[in-house]
Amino acid sequence: MMQSVDVAIIGGGMVGLTLAAALAETELRVAVIEGQLPDPELALLPDVRVSALSRASERILRRVGAWQGIESRRFSPYNRMEVWEQDSFAKIQFDAERLSQPDLGHIVENRVIQLALLDRIKQLNNVTLMAPERCQNIAFGESEAWLTMESGKSLTAKLVVGADGANSWVRRQLDIPLTHWDYGHSAIVANIRCAEPHDKTARQIFRPQGPLAFLPLAESDLCSIVWSVAPDEAEQLCGLSDSEFNKSLTAAFDNRLGLCKVEGQRQAFPLKMRYARDFVRERVALVGDAAHTIHPLAGQGVNLGLLDAASLAQELKALWQKEQDIGQKSNLRHYERWRKAEAAKMITTMQGFRDLFDGSNPAKKLVRDLGMLFADKAPGVKDEFMRRALGLSGELPDLAKR
Repeated sequence: MMQSVDVAIIGGGMVGLTLAAALAETELRVAVIEGQLPDPELALLPDVRVSALSRASERILRRVGAWQGIESRRFSPYNRMEVWEQDSFAKIQFDAERLSQPDLGHIVENRVIQLALLDRIKQLNNVTLMAPERCQNIAFGESEAWLTMESGKSLTAKLVVGADGANSWVRRQLDIPLTHWDYGHSAIVANIRCAEPHDKTARQIFRPQGPLAFLPLAESDLCSIVWSVAPDEAEQLCGLSDSEFNKSLTAAFDNRLGLCKVEGQRQAFPLKMRYARDFVRERVALVGDAAHTIHPLAGQGVNLGLLDAASLAQELKALWQKEQDIGQKSNLRHYERWRKAEAAKMITTMQGFRDLFDGSNPAKKLVRDLGMLFADKAPGVKDEFMRRALGLSGELPDLAKR
């Protein structure tokens, strides 16, 4: 049996589900196709994959009706941020009170965000969740795309959205070229019990080998880490006993929170930059990691993807109200220009940070130390940086605005 929808979203992760939820209360018929649903039962120990949600992301998730589901599960607001360089006098601190904000953001497990969005999706009459289900083939006609599932089911859609992650099936089916490079780092993620309370403060140290971030979780002495090191060092660290890993981590973090003790599993994954040459093709649009991936040192990857989802939803609703074809490439060019520009700015900024803090050259170290001091003391510089990180400035979709 052939089912017809207006928008078929391939990928039911955080970004794909946000797009579907943002299209609620419209006449658009939406299908979300996802290969594997998350386990709804949370363990006592948080998952190791977490996101630092900005104020803009919080607004989006509130307005699509998912924030309540996050609050009812598990999340951790943080009020301060400290950044410093190892073996240096340079440091910079950010405080929510200074910006007249209740907090600087929230650390939330990716699965919690996904589950909260799934709760919302199941309430929507115009959204059909097809899961577990995987796409096998895609073909295009003049006014619609045809999708064939592994189960044998078929679907037609005016627009197919690739929200299926960094190794996007949709992007590969269309042979969309990628600009990409390997950051030469792997990120180790784990839950860490600290001897001293984190005091709702996110902390990041820049080391010659790569940055190390401690993100505060709901328990006062529990943090999630993102430790960027060379791939061979990541493999070595993951192979250490817990006690040896704890010693290495405590030393790497300048003993800032006392003795660190890993709890649960450690995972490592390679860090790569990806930037699709096209964010839209005829009958296709890409969002989130399918369109771009960046270094996690500022925690902006998920936030960038949620802004993609909100932006595309805004464009689709405007096109629908004008009775224009939502799958026509020329009608989607504004979305592409908008989001490509924002992604390029973020990629450039992250690469600049990485290059600046890479290595231990004395002259380069002096420049960045002085720059960090200037940014911490100069009126307005630090505040503007935080406003942008929070999503309080820049070209934002309506769902992310005040």
